[in-house]
Parts: sequence; structure tokens; C-alpha cells
Amino acid sequence: MNKIRQQLRFKGRVQGVGFRYTANQIAQKLGITGWVYNDYDGSVLMEAQGTKSQISQMINLLEKGTFIEIDSIDKIDLQIEQNEQSFRVK
Repeated sequence: MNKIRQQLRFKGRVQGVGFRYTANQIAQKLGITGWVYNDYDGSVLMEAQGTKSQISQMINLLEKGTFIEIDSIDKIDLQIEQNEQSFRVK
């Protein structure tokens, strides 16, 4: 299983709509590790580690969120964090 780690910045209506809670639930269900954080500029910043397929699936599920409206996602590839065990809300 080839894991990757990406920093994802979600822009749109992503704060105050349960985004972080939803992301945490999806990550736990899919076995993704990392974290999610409401940034000061109104975006949501996430680091997600899993397979490319798992991360794509997470994004697809987030886009289907009831109140979540993602306008854009900025992605940056990062180094794997070997000892990370869970996903958390910061």
C-alpha cells in the first residue's frame, strides 16, 4: 500500500458547517491519518495521509456534505509521517 501525505486547503463555505467534524468522521472510517484546522482566513487546512484512493474518496465525500460548499482545493505533497496513528481536529 503506497501511502502519500498531502496538505489540502479547502476554500468556499467550509467553516461553521461541520466540515472538521465530517472530515474527522470520514478519515476514521477510511483509515486516513492527519489533522484538520480552521484557518484565520476562512479556509480549512488539512494534512491527510493515506493512499491516493483514500484521499480522493475523502474529498468526494466532503464535497457531498449537506452544508459544505468547496470552491477550490490547493494541494501540496508532503513527506510521510511514519509514526502518525490517528486523525484529529486541531
